[in-house]
This record gives sequence, structure tokens and C-alpha cells, in this order.
Amino acid sequence: GTPLKAADTNQCRETRNRKESQLPQKRFQCVFEGVSKAGESTFLNQIYTELHIIEGGAAEVNEEHEVRQIEKASRTADRAETSIRPGDIFKASPGRSHPIRAVLTKGVAGIGKTVLTQKFTLDWAEDKDNQDVHFTFPFTFRELNVLKEKKFSLVGLVHHFFTETKEAGICSFEDFQVVFILDGLDECRLPLDFQHAEFLTDVTESTSVDVLLTNLIRGKLLPSARLWITTRPAAANQIPADCVDRVTEVRGFTDPQKEEYFRRRFREQEQASRIISHIKTSRSLHIMCHIPVFCWITATVLEKVLKSREGGELPKTLTQMYIHHLVVQAKVKKVKYDGGAATDPHWSSKSREMMDSLGKLAFEELQKRNLIFYEPDLTECGIDLRAASVYSGMFTQIFREESSLYQDKVFCFIHLSLQEFLAALHVHQTFIKSGINLLDEQQQKSRRSKVLKKKPNLHHLHQRAVDEALKSPNGHLDLFLRFLLGLSLPTNQSLLRGLLTQTGSSSQTNQKTVQYIKEKLSESLSAERSINLFHCLNELNDGSLVEEIQQSLRSGSLSTDELSPAQWSALVFILLSSEEDLKEFDLKKYSASEKALLKLLPVVKASNKALLSCCGLSERSCGALSSVLSSQSSSLTHLDLSNNDLQDSGVKLLSSGLESPHCKLEALSLSGCLVSEEGCASLVSAVSSKSSHLRELDLSYNHPGDSGVEKLFAAVEDPQCSLETLRMTFLSFSPSDFSQLELDTKSVNRNLKLSNNRKVTRVSEEQPYPDHPDRFDDCPQLLCRNILSGRCYWEVEWSGDVYISVSYRGIRRKGDSKECVFGGNDQSWSLICYDKGYYVRHNDRITPTSSSSSSSSGRVGVYVDCPAGSLSFFRVSSDSLIHLYTFNTTFTQPLYAGFGFWSSGSSMSLCPL
Repeated sequence: GTPLKAADTNQCRETRNRKESQLPQKRFQCVFEGVSKAGESTFLNQIYTELHIIEGGAAEVNEEHEVRQIEKASRTADRAETSIRPGDIFKASPGRSHPIRAVLTKGVAGIGKTVLTQKFTLDWAEDKDNQDVHFTFPFTFRELNVLKEKKFSLVGLVHHFFTETKEAGICSFEDFQVVFILDGLDECRLPLDFQHAEFLTDVTESTSVDVLLTNLIRGKLLPSARLWITTRPAAANQIPADCVDRVTEVRGFTDPQKEEYFRRRFREQEQASRIISHIKTSRSLHIMCHIPVFCWITATVLEKVLKSREGGELPKTLTQMYIHHLVVQAKVKKVKYDGGAATDPHWSSKSREMMDSLGKLAFEELQKRNLIFYEPDLTECGIDLRAASVYSGMFTQIFREESSLYQDKVFCFIHLSLQEFLAALHVHQTFIKSGINLLDEQQQKSRRSKVLKKKPNLHHLHQRAVDEALKSPNGHLDLFLRFLLGLSLPTNQSLLRGLLTQTGSSSQTNQKTVQYIKEKLSESLSAERSINLFHCLNELNDGSLVEEIQQSLRSGSLSTDELSPAQWSALVFILLSSEEDLKEFDLKKYSASEKALLKLLPVVKASNKALLSCCGLSERSCGALSSVLSSQSSSLTHLDLSNNDLQDSGVKLLSSGLESPHCKLEALSLSGCLVSEEGCASLVSAVSSKSSHLRELDLSYNHPGDSGVEKLFAAVEDPQCSLETLRMTFLSFSPSDFSQLELDTKSVNRNLKLSNNRKVTRVSEEQPYPDHPDRFDDCPQLLCRNILSGRCYWEVEWSGDVYISVSYRGIRRKGDSKECVFGGNDQSWSLICYDKGYYVRHNDRITPTSSSSSSSSGRVGVYVDCPAGSLSFFRVSSDSLIHLYTFNTTFTQPLYAGFGFWSSGSSMSLCPL
């Protein structure tokens, strides 16, 4: 079929008729779900579910395992990102001056890139979109690869693939708006050389296909044409950045789109709802359903399982899902191609041989990192091409048999994950049958295992597989490992009875593997490696580590001080796998400490907003956070670091992350972080960089100096700078704010001794104070007489272990429960001063302040703005106030100053101002 339609030009009108204009619709209105020829075709408009396409940053290489990329995308898929309709792929975004000529769309295998281009072409052909376009020419690199040795002109290449254009006598495209689609750059075997390829501007001049393409992509050949190139992420950098006007990324299905797919696929809503709720119960299945082809596999399997055993157990793990898929395909072959009955055993000696061959091919090509293979590769593994074609649910011949156009035949599995499953099946079977561990090269060479007297121990195979997977820098064996371990479960082996040799694998063997994985989790592994090991434990039906942490989280008894490395990894896994998006991560929920931040860094990276205020963070944390901000996969847009002792050295490290082109941060709070003029200079440099997205910056309660303030405000006024809002709150007192406090002698505990009504010391002998209902009888505390109203400021010299507080008058006086202690309830707010540093306490929640200063004495300033609901504490140095912490609340009753003394000899003195 020819993707052209009647255009408003005499040439087109004269040379084509209505029949020709309908050809693209016929070609693109049907889609074979999953793979070509894998059953009946479906109308594209009937099954098409909108994909999540986003504006995608730089055209860079990403060599991570694509399932890792999908896991990361699954955490962010429903967040506020600019989504693009397929029909709008060439439409410039608001504010963009120049038109879009070339678009590069990235996406992992099976995510729907090809279907996207088909939908674009169909909507164009049906006059729904892009009516200014006269011709759309879709090519795939698979098709173009086989023309490697041939020469064409651009016009000749179009005539070769779209013969109707030749019949219509169209030999020039300068007067038309043309779209070229180049699908599957990652499969390109042509030497695209953008540095040295000859220049070509004539559409009728013949040359090699690679030179044609490089000049078309460069914009030298037919510069008026629009270009849409699709690729998997690992090959995205083959096209120079200056040749691309827009980079987009197909994220696959968002959670609502997954549901829409299954509701379209299953007309019975009850069945659709059951399938959707089942998928949601399994995190690994839910993640993989971001990939449309996996949705197809899942739908095919669950439909068969529900039909064959009403009320039976549905597959919960990836291994179970692929085992069922294999069984479904075997049954289809038995009935459809072999003329058998549905009740016949579905594994024959021939089909077992074929599975052995497919497994061998899958494993050997996985080792070479190949996803696409040619006829000799199949022959080498003993695969008959005609026999292979009946396994279309796993394996597809990419090029159409009926066309004489294609001399070479190219093959691939319908998805990388299926190749990994078959590879794992092959390794498992080989080990069980012969004792040969295909993951051990030395053993393969010597074939010593053929004379092994002992029965092969699966644990040794698993141990080797875990080690090999952990060595892989990009996780290319992650899924393979999950499948290999899952195949050892007797319940899974029974599903493949007739194909798989039953190992009688003992629970003791699997327990050894579980223990080995837990030992690995105790080592210093990257977050991605740890997460995959938890998925492995899930395949082995062991959720003990995760359950242990979840139980502590549910009961509120999680103590991060006592967590082992494996338990920290479990916590990270739980937080990253939670149903709710990581829209806001508050470190204080787990532990307000630098250690906790460094352990939970992957969670910060996956979050939209990170609340890290008052967590005792230092320069070390800034270095770690800088790497998060610089990461291509970071989701962080809002970061609150207020009231941490970061100083200029920490802010400089943070600024280097802010300058990264990958940094997505829009709001940053550094209030009370001891930033001076030097730190401000590095921030100005960061927010002035072209790649900066930072719109809000809070630098309140710092010491930027006149020069720092000047530079920051100049940056805000600069139209080239992204910064829109700069907060710089400073305290300025008038004499009327200074409060002369008077101690309330009726409230003083008997173990507190007063001197000149200004100094209080804790003593062991009880003082002879008369009984009074206002007196604190057990807690070594007292209140002041003055009501604090409006704005008030006072200073205190302290020594020992002192609570400097404000409180409502109604705080309990009898006993020593939390209801009596300053800061232990919702009636009072305290600054705790002692030799380990400064902390604040309210409603029995203790939080570290920004100061790392530790001393057994000091001077503190307290400022309360009652109408504004603000209470601030400061460390008083010789020449400045250093901000410690600010409570922001609503005061509902009159406030009084108060003091507590929690060790013998502790004292405080009110300072004259």
C-alpha cells in the first residue's frame, strides 16, 4: 500500500484517483497485536490506547537494562509532565520560534513506538490530523538494512518501496510537504557516518542508502521534508544533537492507560475488572504492564487461564506469567497446526526439541547482547524456519514472506523479556540434564560435569547466576536471574510438566539460595541491584525481609538506628514499590539523620519533592544530593534543605548539581543553612546557567552580605535567568520587641534555685517554696509572668542541659508525664540545649537544628511573632545571630516563656538587652 493521498495540487489531482488515496488506510487500519501473524488482526482504532509521550531532554545513550528503565518510568508515569499527542509530534510548543523538522522518539522495546507511527499515518490518511502533509513515507531500518549494498536516489528509494508514486509519475517532492518515518534506529546495520559522508542535495542522484539517510537526516537532502526517527534508548546518540529539533520519549502506558487497554481488550467489564485488580496485586506484573506488548501477553494468558479453570489461581510472578504464555502457545500449535485435540498433551518430542533450540538461540544471543538475528543464527541452533513460524506467539519473522523485495530474513523474539525467559529455561534444563553450568565458562570448556558422580546441585547454579548478574554494570541479566530462580519452584515446574525435567527441588536448596541473596543484600550494592534481588526473593516466594520492615512501618516501631544493610535495602525497595507515587518524601518520618539520607538516596531520586529540613545534614549530604540532581533519571523538582549546617562548602557542591543539564529542580529552600557571600556567588552562577529550571529560591536567615544580595536580585531581574521568586527574610528588631522577662516564682519547681530573679540553677536540695497550684511539683521547670504578645525577643545564657521554651499557661503542673514536660505535648515548644548540640521539640517530636556546634554552654536568642504564628531560635555569636530553627504554626492561646533543667548544676540567666 502507498501512504499518499489526494493533495491540493494539479499534479496529484491528475495522477491519482480515489482508490489510491484509500491505500494507506488499508495498510495501517489493521494491527497484529503482539506480533505479525500472532492470530487475527485487530482494527487499530478499536484497540489503540493512547500512549504516554513526553518531551524527552537530550538525545543521549542509556545502556541500562530496559526493564530497569521501565521500573524508573513506572514511578513517574502519572506525574505532571507535558504529554504530546501523536498527531502533534511536529507541532512546536508555545513560545518556540522555529518549526520542527526532525523528531527523535525514544522508548524501550515493545513500548509502542511502531504502533505510534502507524497511528500517526492512519489518522493522516483518514484526514483526522496533519492535513498540510501531502505524503507520508514510513520506512523501517530492518527493511533498509537489506539494501546495504545497493544504490538509490531518494526518489528511486521511494519508488522502490511505494510503487504507486512511480506509477503516478511523481519524480520530485520539492513542491510537497513530505513526512519520512524511519522506525527502529537501534536495528540499523547501515554505517551512518555524519562526520565524513559525502554531501548530497539532488533527490535524483544515486548513492548508497546510508549516504541518502545521513543527508536526509542532516537536512541537506530535501530540507523541506519532516523526519520522524524512532529508537530504543541505547542507540539514541547515533543521531547528532544538532540534527534533531525535538526529542520525545514514549513511556508506555500510565496506570489509567493500562486499565483502559484491558477494558478495551475485554468487553465483559466484570472480567476486565478482575484482571486489572489481579495485576495491581503483583508489583512486578504491574510494572511490566507499562509495556504494551506485555499487556498483550498478560491479556492472552489470563483470558485462557480464566476460561480453562474457573476460579483457578492466576499467575502472580513474571516466571508464572511466561510459563503460562509458553503453555498457551504450545496448545495453540497442537490444535491449530498439528490437528490435535485441546485435551491432548501439548508437549511432543518435536515441540520439546524446538523449545530446546529456541532456548539455545535465546541464551547464546543474550550473551552477545543480540535481540535481532538472521537465518544462519537459527540454522546454527538447529531451528527449521518453517517450524519456527508456527511459534508466532514467541518468535516472529519480521519481513513479509510474500514480497520479493526482501532478500534477507530477520528474526527476533516478541520482547526482550521473553528471550530472557527462554534463555533461563535453557540454562536450567541443561544443568538438570547434564550438570553443565552454562554460566561457568571454565566448566563448559572442560565438560567435567559429564563425569560428575554427584547429582547436580541447583544451589550452585543459582549462586553463580546471582554473582554474574551482580557483575553486570547495566543489569542485562536482571530478568534472566529472576526467571532462573523462579523455575526452581516445584509449583512452577509442575506447570511445565512434559517439557521440564522435574528436579524435585527441595525447599532446603531454595532456602540456601534465599540465604545467599540475603547475604548479598548485606553488602554495599547499588539501589538497582538491591531492588532486583528483592524481585528474585519474590520469585522464590520469600517475602520475610520485606514483611519484617513493613510490619515495623505499620506499627510505627521502625527504628532506623538498628537496621542492618539488608533491612535498609528492604526499606528502599518498599518505598520505591509503594502504590502511591513518591510525590513527597519526608526523611524525618524515618530518621532525621545524614546516615538515613545516604541510605535512602534512591528514594529521594525517585521523589518529586524531598523534605530534608532539620536533619543534621552537612557538606557530605550536599555531595550526594548533587549527584542526584545531575542524574538523568532524577525526578526531583522541589528540595527543602532548610535548617541544616551546610555552609558555603556544601552549597558549592549543591550548585554543581544545579548546573547539570539533567537537573529538573524548580524550588530550593536553603533557609538557615549558614550560607555567606561565597555560597551565594556559586548559587548565582548555577541559576544563571542556560539549563537551569530553578524558579524559587529561599535564602532566609543566612548571611549573604550586601554583595551577595545584590548579585541574587540582579539574577532575578535578568530575563535570561529562570529564577522568578527569591525569599530573603532577615530579622530586624526594634527596641519595642525586646522583652524584659520576669520569672514566675509561683511556678518554680523546688529543685530550682533563683538568684536575683534573673538566674536559675538546678540543685539537689529542695528549696522551701510554699505550696501553690501553679508550681511544677515533679518536672524541674518554671514559667515567666509576662504574657508574650505581638513581637517579642529575648536572650538567655545557658549551661548544662536546658530547655528554652514557650508554652500556653494551661500546661499540666502535676507529675512528670509528657503532658507536663516542655515540648512533650501540643501546649509547648522547646529548644533543647546541651553538649551534643541543639534540638527542638514539640508534641514529643524531637528534631535536630541546623547547628553542628556542640558546647556545654552558650547564648541563645528567641524571637516570637504571635500574630504571624512564628517562633525562631538563634545561636548568638559575637557579631551575628545564627538561625537554628523556626516553628510556623497558629498560636490559639496567650504564650509564656519557660525553662527546664534536666541535669544537676544546669543553669540559665536572662540577658539584659
